[in-house]
Amino acid sequence: QVQLVESGGGLVQPGGSLRLSCAASGIIFSINSMAWHRQAPGKERELVAFITRGGSTKYADSVKGRFTISRDNAKNTVYLQLNSLKPEDTAVYYCNMVTVTGQQYWGQGTQVTVSS
Repeated sequence: QVQLVESGGGLVQPGGSLRLSCAASGIIFSINSMAWHRQAPGKERELVAFITRGGSTKYADSVKGRFTISRDNAKNTVYLQLNSLKPEDTAVYYCNMVTVTGQQYWGQGTQVTVSS
């Protein structure tokens, strides 16, 4: 059974930092891409950051220079470092993984709330 387990969300003040983690288990094939998406209340889910197996990254314009995505291939884990958080970063954050065979998996989501 495939599971993607996320952790690290929470409540933080504006300007603060958080580190999200997402660990996959039960995936037989190698993971190609890993990504983080987010969905704020009343809005569509959007791509936040993306990383290939080789380490190439892509970010949404709204988080460039503040968020950093990284991965540990040996642990099937993807991370998202969130710095200089703003209230508009408040959302449920979801990890996403796609295997080399094209199978796609999602985490259950972790809440990030930025508020004073």
